[in-house]
Order: sequence, then structure tokens, then C-alpha cells
Amino acid sequence: QVRLVESGGGSVQAGGSLRLSCAASKYKNSDYFMGWFRQAPGKEREGVAGIDSDGATRYADSVKGRFTISKDNAKRTLYLQMNSLKPEDTAIYYCATDYGYGGSWLLYAQRYTYWGQGTQVTVSS
Repeated sequence: QVRLVESGGGSVQAGGSLRLSCAASKYKNSDYFMGWFRQAPGKEREGVAGIDSDGATRYADSVKGRFTISKDNAKRTLYLQMNSLKPEDTAIYYCATDYGYGGSWLLYAQRYTYWGQGTQVTVSS
């Protein structure tokens, strides 16, 4: 069982920045991938960014050039740097992880087993 705890959400004006963090409990091995998802009211959960065990990353088209995913393996912590935020980025953001290689499935929620509780991000115009 891997437990995930997100932090760093909050309220910001359009054009501002936030950095989300996700701390993971101990993994049984180093072969795992991680991702960020978000869910706005009345909408389905969508993949935002993912990072594989080899460091390969994927981004949703809506955040490319604005968001950056990274991880610190020693701290077992995942990050999401969000710049140039827009009101449409408002959502609950979740981190997720699973063992193995994500590949083309990095942005698909069904590929992930372990989820955090979410952190609210609100962007005002």
C-alpha cells in the first residue's frame, strides 16, 4: 500500500503560479510512475501530467508550456509547478502512482492504483 499526501493548493489570480507537492510513503521498489490529475465541478477527472520511472514525462495539451512535473526520488516527492494559471485550471488536483512503467498510459486514471486525497486550486480572473 502506497499512501500519498498532496499539499500546496490554494487561491491565486490569473497569471499567477503555484507549486503542488505530493509525498509518498515507502515504495517496495524503485520501479514506479506518478501523475497529476484534476477534476473540476461537473467534469470528469483528467490527466494533467505524468512522469515515468525513467524520467520521461507527458502533459495534457491544455497545460503544455505552463506546467512542469518533476520528482525527487530520495524524498519520494512529486511536484507540479504551475505557471501562467488560468481560471479554467480551477479544480481539485490529485496525485497518483503505481508500479511498473506508465508509457502511453501516464495520463489515464485507470492505469493508477494509489491516489491522494486531493488539494484545491482556485484561479480567479
